[in-house]
Amino acid sequence: MASSLMLLQSLFVSNTTLAQQKKEVFNYSDLLRSIETGEVSKITIDPATNIANVYLEGATDNKPKEVKLFNQNPELIAKIRSKNIDFAVESSAASSAAMINLMQIGVLFLLILGLFILIKRSASSAAGAMNFGKSRARFQMEAATGIEFKDVAGIEEAKEELGEVVTFLKTPDKFTAVGAKIPRGVLLIGPPGTGKTLLAKAIAGEAQVPFFSISGSEFVEMFVGVGASRVRDLFRKAKENAPCLIFIDEIDAVGRQRGAGIGGGNDEREQTLNQLLTEMDGFEGNTGIIIIAATNRPDVLDSALLRPGRFDRQVMVDYPDMNGRLGILEVHGANKKIDGEVSLETIAQRTPGFSGADLANLLNEAAILTVRRRKDAITMAEIDAAIDRVIAGMEGTPLVDGKAKRLIAYHEVGHAIVGTFTKGHDPVEKVTLIPRGQARGLTWFTPDEEQGLISRSQLFARVTGLLGGRAAEDVVFGDGEITTGAGNDIERVTSLSRQMVTKFGMSDLGLMALEDDNQPIFLGNDSVNRSDYSQEIAEKIDKQIRSIVFQCYENAKQIILEHRSVIDQLVDLLIEKETIDGDLFRKIVENSTTKTLEISQVSLIK
Repeated sequence: MASSLMLLQSLFVSNTTLAQQKKEVFNYSDLLRSIETGEVSKITIDPATNIANVYLEGATDNKPKEVKLFNQNPELIAKIRSKNIDFAVESSAASSAAMINLMQIGVLFLLILGLFILIKRSASSAAGAMNFGKSRARFQMEAATGIEFKDVAGIEEAKEELGEVVTFLKTPDKFTAVGAKIPRGVLLIGPPGTGKTLLAKAIAGEAQVPFFSISGSEFVEMFVGVGASRVRDLFRKAKENAPCLIFIDEIDAVGRQRGAGIGGGNDEREQTLNQLLTEMDGFEGNTGIIIIAATNRPDVLDSALLRPGRFDRQVMVDYPDMNGRLGILEVHGANKKIDGEVSLETIAQRTPGFSGADLANLLNEAAILTVRRRKDAITMAEIDAAIDRVIAGMEGTPLVDGKAKRLIAYHEVGHAIVGTFTKGHDPVEKVTLIPRGQARGLTWFTPDEEQGLISRSQLFARVTGLLGGRAAEDVVFGDGEITTGAGNDIERVTSLSRQMVTKFGMSDLGLMALEDDNQPIFLGNDSVNRSDYSQEIAEKIDKQIRSIVFQCYENAKQIILEHRSVIDQLVDLLIEKETIDGDLFRKIVENSTTKTLEISQVSLIK
């Protein structure tokens, strides 16, 4: 019964829906009837589709009813006119045509825009090709580098030499009054990081004259003749602004020896060098132009470039001495917050061989460590850690206690003990088991004073100290337990011993320079890589080297045997603390030596 009622209800709903749909359909007959009854307010006819849009009076949705018309509709038109209904003919084809025209105009505009961009790029490429031979030197009418001579420390001799150049540029009458001529070129020579480029910036800041700066590699391109063209353009601009300065950094990139290399070398580089030689001191000269160049490879420069008239002066910018390092530390430490207990003199003493760049990096690393450790000012702890990091590398993970750690401890203490008891060796600064870089442990030695010339006894002491680690392994653990830890020590020992024999005349072979540092740079150099001595002399050299190494190794083993007790004491302390500074190390050794002397004296009395 219930199912029958549900079926009747669904049939009723569907019939009602169909009736509503039929009622909503508006056909041609409905249109004529609505016109007669006055329900139509407006009609628009689209002749392209033959459809009429009918707007009815009082419609709630205000949407037109669409009615499909016949091909001929005279009755409809007559009724519309008789009832004065708003009537219009609107063709959709016209709007479509307008849209098509608009699209065509847009496409044409895009084509014109693309053509304009293409022409502009072609013009830019042509202009770039025309400017390819132009100089790329940076030019400043008055170089505001922000650096003056007072900001440069540690190279006072070089500053004095270059100060004359600045004085001549400012007041040339003082020199010309007595017939003096300013040097046309000044070559700054020195290892990397010693301040050559910094000096050039200081000269520019002091002189306040037109300043050109360029790197040697910017002259040379893959196209032949471009480098020479850039040299000509550079000097043409410089002559227009004379007197002025030209600074060429890394001049060895363009000024290397000519005729070196297979087939005559790189023609482009040689043409560039030839043009540079002509511009510096050729037929026309370059009055009023002072060239300052920097290099750390003066041995590869062409001899014609180094002669007077081109580079009249060669200023050596070497590693700073202790006073120079102190001045550099004061300059770089001026803008850093350093604790009052930190002594810059102590840091300068502990950093022999550091360049200005190394010292700047040292203070910067110390500042970074200070922030990492959440301190307000840089202390000696951060300075010590920064020195270790700059020299040896990043700190590694400490070793766990075990056989390997004890063996490394004996190796490092062996270096320290042998160095301490070898006459002429530098004093111990620190012994540590904290790995840094590739080293599993380190022993630091710091000289008491600046070392210029090194004596024969000092070289023997260095070789003996380097062999102290291997000697300790051999004596304590036996020949079968020696490790690869002495690999770097043996390399340095071999190098020092060979120099003593072949360069310094400190062997039985006599005062003979059998080898030098001037190795051939290029494949085509006339001086090929060959020995300057016979095979018989080579065998004697090997024997002398082995003799020096064997003698020093035996001395190191003897020192280890004589001080075995204090070595064991130091190893236990080093394993516990992982680091022993030089003062504590010397105190322990001194106390142990005093006790040994007292025991020996008591034995003699008995």
